[in-house]
Amino acid sequence: MTTLDIRGADLADPRHVTVLADRCAGCQECVIRCPVGALSMDDATWTVLADDATCVGCHQCERVCPFSAIKVHGPRALATREDPPLHQPVELRGNVEETRVGYASWEEAVAEASRCLHCPDPTCVRGCPAHNDIPSFVAAVRERDLERAHAILARTTVIPDVCSRVCNQAAQCEGSCTWSLSGAAPVAIGRLERFIADQWAVPAPARSPKRDDGLSVGIVGSGPAAIGAAYDLVEAGVHVTVYERDERPGGLLIWGMPDFTLPDEVASRPWRDLIAAGVDLRLGTEIPPSALDQLLDTHDAVIMAHGASTPIRVTVPGADLDGVITATEFLQSAKGALDPGGDAASLLTRWGVREDARVLVLGAGNTAMDVARLARRLGMNATCIDWLDERFALARPDELHEAREEGVEVRFSRTLTGVSGEEGRVHDATLAFTTQGARGETPVVSANESEVLPVDLVVMAMGYRLDAELTAQLPGVPVRKRHEGQAPGRWRSSGILAGPASPECYSHPVGTLSMDREVGLWAAPIPRRPRVWVAGDALTGPGSVVEAMAQGRRAARAILDNPPRRPGSSNEDRATRTRVLIAYASAGGSTASLAESLGEVLRREGLDVEVRAVSTVSALDVARCDALVVGTWVEGLVVTQVRPARAMEEFLEGLPWLGSKPAAVFCTYGVNPRDVVGQVSQRLEKVGALVVAQHSFGTRGERRRSRLAGATEDFATSLARVLPRLAHPSL
Repeated sequence: MTTLDIRGADLADPRHVTVLADRCAGCQECVIRCPVGALSMDDATWTVLADDATCVGCHQCERVCPFSAIKVHGPRALATREDPPLHQPVELRGNVEETRVGYASWEEAVAEASRCLHCPDPTCVRGCPAHNDIPSFVAAVRERDLERAHAILARTTVIPDVCSRVCNQAAQCEGSCTWSLSGAAPVAIGRLERFIADQWAVPAPARSPKRDDGLSVGIVGSGPAAIGAAYDLVEAGVHVTVYERDERPGGLLIWGMPDFTLPDEVASRPWRDLIAAGVDLRLGTEIPPSALDQLLDTHDAVIMAHGASTPIRVTVPGADLDGVITATEFLQSAKGALDPGGDAASLLTRWGVREDARVLVLGAGNTAMDVARLARRLGMNATCIDWLDERFALARPDELHEAREEGVEVRFSRTLTGVSGEEGRVHDATLAFTTQGARGETPVVSANESEVLPVDLVVMAMGYRLDAELTAQLPGVPVRKRHEGQAPGRWRSSGILAGPASPECYSHPVGTLSMDREVGLWAAPIPRRPRVWVAGDALTGPGSVVEAMAQGRRAARAILDNPPRRPGSSNEDRATRTRVLIAYASAGGSTASLAESLGEVLRREGLDVEVRAVSTVSALDVARCDALVVGTWVEGLVVTQVRPARAMEEFLEGLPWLGSKPAAVFCTYGVNPRDVVGQVSQRLEKVGALVVAQHSFGTRGERRRSRLAGATEDFATSLARVLPRLAHPSL
């Protein structure tokens, strides 16, 4: 039973639920998802009945009803959200104390946790890139059980102390909270996660005995993706070696995030724990593209988690003047200067500026806000410019607000067209005005309107891109983080795609954003080339900390599920059984039956086989198999529009890069299959699969059915000969 704290709730007007009986189809989508049990079925009419007295006004039923047959009227039974005030230092210069504070007492945390509805199909979990079990850890806080809360979080995240501070919850878990989707303030999920981490130390990875097979994994980079992968691997007894080019591990967490957002003590905690657990960390070790093959000679598997660290540079006249620097240089130097024992005055002298210098920051995203706010703490004046309209700004609105509160000037609809200087040093910048009509449109630069801004330092903070040389070594990278086609049924029925987040969460399109993030999670377990995985920003381009961590764990689990072996290693001679996944789309049962028959023959031939409906296949299932066999029934009219089943098309649309994984295709048909197997094969080849066999099985008519068993046997036997050889070339 869900108990709600409704102190402060508006209960002046009664709530009422209207069910339009002529539209209600009795599907029970609303009944099974109502978090408070206010809905039931009328046994006589098999339509929904509503209990107004029990309803809390979350509108979940409206969002999940496929026929718009239910409406909720009246106020929500919802308490006021508990939000500690922003900490703004009286003296900003030199002050790097955290500006966003956590809950100070159990009373605050429990009051906020009591606002959670504990939804049966929680949209907040889908909105979280790591898919944390949010209702369960919130319930543990409500019951004051920190040990259980940490145990729940540990299933899906290894850096709750970090993520709770740096995640954009409004576009993720909180924006996807059922209260947010109804237009109200969401549960403060991020602050509750932080409360758990602040009150009880995050569990360190257990130091496990080394595996009998001596599995060795090399990880390039030490940021969030590497942290996630290293945690799972070292706990499984894998020998993990991490190669980091900097002198401190942590990547962006260390050099790219100011202490007022992420304190150094919190940012460095994961690597203290990993080193203690036995990870071999090699600092000051850069891995050039030419050394990738050498790494593969040393390790059974390699995870590329090197991030997207190449700064985007401007190419306008004057960009080569002294005083034009990158955000990376600024952030690394400024953080060091503001650390205890740092020397801010020497840094300003090195940059050739005074304390009251005028800093122009190119960009108005989150990195630009960090640069500008650090500049203010060094005593400088900061102005950020961005060619986007402010309505479509890339920065988090709360970050933008905090920066302005600290004296940062942010000018949108402007772009840099040139920098001029005196005696080789920057002196002023010319800005052109821009216009932008809609989100996603490229701004138009005015040829007539411009302004000149006196500047002493220009910082390029427009973002980062992937290293082109390393990317050239990794097929299919970067992965375009954009979900194509129709969303899976379980996502549609959850209600997360029914509308945007609340105004408190800046009306983010959380459903679309969540589906886009799933593309990266699907891609991470699939090797880009034999024995090479890619995770985090190195896979999808710049993203969030939690996405990178989750992708790193997905890559690690794929390695643990099906450990690769390098040629010449001590475990190369271990018996290898080829894992085959048969994924089918079936309507009447013929395709499912044929898939099971294929599986029986392949098992008899010594292969490990799993037979699954496509609706139940996950990214890890695809990653775990050595070979993929897909089967579909033929949908459409006899003469025209013959195509694979819609469920198969949705499955194919969601497939990640398959990296030369061997595959086979079959279909079942009644009259004429036309080129359905060819269509499916093309889709598989488009994502890197090596299609080695195709077959169309007729299932209608006595003559065809009499031949079906023999044809199935022949097809499966041919697959049993070719799939192991292609999946394990060294055998």
